[in-house]
Amino acid sequence: MTVSLVLIVIMSAMYACAVYMLLERSLTRVLLGFLLAGNATNLLILIMVGEAGIAPIFDESIEPAEYTDPLPQALILTAIVITFAVSAFLLALIYRSWRLANADDFSDDADDLALREGAVVIEAEETLPEASTTDFPLEREEPR
Repeated sequence: MTVSLVLIVIMSAMYACAVYMLLERSLTRVLLGFLLAGNATNLLILIMVGEAGIAPIFDESIEPAEYTDPLPQALILTAIVITFAVSAFLLALIYRSWRLANADDFSDDADDLALREGAVVIEAEETLPEASTTDFPLEREEPR
């Protein structure tokens, strides 16, 4: 089994660029980073297959070792479908963000910064559900 060093370098560069883009604040760059990571994953699976062989169509005259394994092809197809579905979801988020705020990047507001620095402590609200909407008892037991 021989693996092309060029494919490994390209795959590594694609992963590095994808991680860099995923850490950005712009949702469009996050989408592009996710697409790049999906393509790098497909390339990784393709590199791991090994040498190409004969198409996996059964023929009695051909040795079983000469066939190409169809499992990596199925994994790549599955990865393509998952990447497409998550990309469609991210596109919907980007569109919704653009329609609401006319921007696709997120910035920290004053409350986020105060919470990160520890200047503000947010207390948890403890509310009981209405008796008409639950079948469980509403009394709270004290921990022992």
